[in-house]
Order: sequence, then structure tokens, then C-alpha cells
Amino acid sequence: MRIVIVGGVAAGMSAASRARRFNPDAQIVVFERGEQISYGACGLPYVIGGEVESFERLIARTPEQMRGRGIGVRLQHDVTGVDSGAATVTVTDRATGQSCTEPYDRLLIATGVSPVRPDWAVTPLGGVHVLRDIPDGEALDASVRDAKRACIVGGGYIGLELAEALRSRGLSVVLLEKGPEVAGRMLDPEHQRRVRAELERNGVDVRCGVTVQGLTGKGRVSGVQTDQGLVRADLVVVAVGVKPNVGLAKAAGARLGKTGAVAVNARQETSVPGVFSAGDNTESVHRVTRRRVHIPLGLTANRMGRIAGVNMAGGEARFPGVVGTGIFKAFDLGVARTGLTQTDAEAVGLNAVSVDVSSTDHAGYHRTSRPIHVRLTAEKGSGRLLGAQLVGENHLSVKRVDVVAALLGERATAQDLFDADLAYAPPFSGVWDVLLVAADRLHRLV
Repeated sequence: MRIVIVGGVAAGMSAASRARRFNPDAQIVVFERGEQISYGACGLPYVIGGEVESFERLIARTPEQMRGRGIGVRLQHDVTGVDSGAATVTVTDRATGQSCTEPYDRLLIATGVSPVRPDWAVTPLGGVHVLRDIPDGEALDASVRDAKRACIVGGGYIGLELAEALRSRGLSVVLLEKGPEVAGRMLDPEHQRRVRAELERNGVDVRCGVTVQGLTGKGRVSGVQTDQGLVRADLVVVAVGVKPNVGLAKAAGARLGKTGAVAVNARQETSVPGVFSAGDNTESVHRVTRRRVHIPLGLTANRMGRIAGVNMAGGEARFPGVVGTGIFKAFDLGVARTGLTQTDAEAVGLNAVSVDVSSTDHAGYHRTSRPIHVRLTAEKGSGRLLGAQLVGENHLSVKRVDVVAALLGERATAQDLFDADLAYAPPFSGVWDVLLVAADRLHRLV
């Protein structure tokens, strides 16, 4: 059996490793258009900010290590076409420009996502960046060394993390967000405002409701033109979202979902026999709503890859879906969410109710306790948990979100959360943890 994998980062290498364990006799070849495989892209802002010492530290496995396990890895090889009828792919060596045709018995498309670049961001000006892979990070890091004033366009995960990173490098930072608040897709308005206040407390100039119209500069960017005037900047980061890379899947004849990402079944199979898809280019099922969603996150990509690897190698595994758990750090603030916000629930027609609880992350009398704020959401009538949002002044405290995430997958209720036997000791929590207090109040309302 010959397994061909397109894309050598999270999903692709997880699939290759799992397929090798499951089928030692399979021939496995990974084509990666870049120069690195198997690295933690989520760590890029932390290299920029100096919390991780180098980009090399993000690399989990090298091509040599994978080849030692019997997995062929070809770097700087771009798969440009798929003939699903003939079961072949067309591959171009980016170093030589030569192309060839490669056969497959099973094909995995793990092509990830690309940063969205509005028309105004397509420019020859120096100092304008996106952040998706290690070369992007290296280019941004080089620009930071010569910059004084940064403008970040976009208030999502990457924009918020980079705001802290660039401030730690001594730059003045203006963050522009088109929507009414930062973290707009992640949190309800109350928690969005807490995040914005933390950014502003640390010297970030946050401007919401702003539309970017263009860039100024000669050779290097000097400013960002908006509908509310010019923002002077010698470094611009465009962080307005990502789009799934679906060109190869379309060429193979695979169906796309309503999300715009590749549609698959629970085995990660596309609509084309023998062709699989996994990772950020692929949609999944939300375990709360049962709807198809596109939520590109690191664990999801790795898990999808494992499932695809088993099934391509002849086994049987199924991907259970996602609940959309996310977490990030903004200066001293930790922020996490899972499942649905109140806004999300209302948008999909659920009769939802939420409670807000502010407390301390461990026993209030303990000298290290810090404030934490929890919003818990459930379905009215059934009491089924729908989601949670946490904001804590000790950023580690919001890992409590994992408790709710685990229960969401089991379609548990607010009462089930209240009944959970959570650990207690004064340095870690109050005897009645903030999650239990929120669950108790929520149960009374549903």
C-alpha cells in the first residue's frame, strides 16, 4: 500500500506517524512545500515576544527523524494537481522546477489554511506581514528589530497575542479592529471589554469600529489609512483571519462544505474514494449543535490526522467532532472559551440562558489568589450545558475550561457539573470552586 500525504505539519505528520504504527509495511511519502515539518505554529508569537528562545525550538520532529521511522519526507515539493481517476498526484520540485507524477493507493490532503490578505494588504512595501509559518515569523522578527511603531489589523487570537509580544519588544502598538470589540468571535461582550481593558492597561492603543482603506509609504510602510484617519506605523501585521486551502481537494473532485472547508465523514474520508482530508483545511461536526463547522485549531488538526492515518492504513477510527475550545493569554490575563457563547447559542436558535460569577481563582484568604470571572451557558428546559467563558488575572487559572469542555462532549447538564468531584486545596481553589458556584446558579435558572 502506498500512502501519499500532502502537507507535513500537524495533521500530515500525525497521519504519517499513526499510519506507520498501524501498518509497518505501508509505503508512506509526505510532500511538504515548505522547508520545515512538524512544528508548533501556535508558538510563533511567543518567539517574537522572547518567551521562546528560537524558532528552532518549535520544531517537534525533523525530516531525518521521520525518515528514520520509515516515512519518506520531501521538502520544497509542491503538489499541484490530483487525478483521482488515475490515483496520481502531480508534484513540482520547487528547487529545480521539475515536475513528476506520483501514484497513490490512499491520499491525504492536509494543506491547512492561508492568511486572509485584503486587497490593501497585497503590497510590495516592506514591513507588512502576516504570521502563519516559521518563515513568516522570521521575516516579522527581522522587521521588529528596526521598527518603533507597530499597527496590528485584527483583534482575534493572533492579533491579541502579538500585541503583547510587540509591546514586550519595546514597540508602541495600535490595534485596529473592524468590529465593535476585540475577541468578537470568541467571547460575549462583557468578556470582550475585559480583554480590551487589559490591552489598554498595558499601553496598547485599541481602536474598534475602524475600517482600513490602504497603506502609505515608499519602500517601507509608513502608515495605515483608515476611515478615521491615518495611523503612523513602520510595521504592520495583518491578522484578519484565515481561509482553508481547498484547491487540491477541488481538483480531486472532493465536495466542499457550506463552511468553505473540505467536507469529510467521521473517518476523514472525502466524497472521493481513497482521498482523505484532515487539519485546518477540513470541516468537522460541532458536538453541541451537531452542525458542520470550520474551527482550525492545533489539537483538532493533530487528532484528525491520527484518525486519517489509522483509516488510510486499513484500520477503523472515527473523529468525534469538536466543541470549539480555545485559550489565549493577553498580558496578565488568561482567556478561555468552550462550546457556545450566549451570542452563538442565540444565533443557532437555541433557547439559552447564562450566568456570570466573579470570584477568586483559589481560596480568597490565600495571599496569591486573583480574580476570575466565569460565564456559564446552558439550554433552557433541558439544563444541557452549552458553553463557558473564563477570564482570570492569573492566566493559568482559566485552564478550568477543560472541565466544561470534557462535559460538553458528553452532553452533560449544569447539574452534572455541579455534582463533579473537583479537587480542593487553598492554593488551588476555594472549597466551592467558581465553576461549581456558576453551575449551581445556572441549574436554578434552567
